[in-house]
Amino acid sequence: MRVEDDVWVCSACGHEAARDRSAEAAMTTTTAREDAGVVDVSEIDPGEIGPTTEALCPACGHDRAQYQMKQIRSADESETRFFTCVACGHKWREDDH
Repeated sequence: MRVEDDVWVCSACGHEAARDRSAEAAMTTTTAREDAGVVDVSEIDPGEIGPTTEALCPACGHDRAQYQMKQIRSADESETRFFTCVACGHKWREDDH
């Protein structure tokens, strides 16, 4: 959303809503950076990107992997852990049973 005069305007669809300055006092604002764009990570060691943990790769036996956790089942069940080996790029997942 961006502000134009006394109206909030959605950058994606153009929807407009009247401003409420008392509600805006509690909001956090951001500004666009001109240099924002695609970040080239091709020269960065994969082990330096994102969170990593000790995890034994089932393909090559390396002991370090990047990980992500996602809630793919119902909310009362634990998250699924997705791993990518930093050495060979093999991907696997672990679920609690």
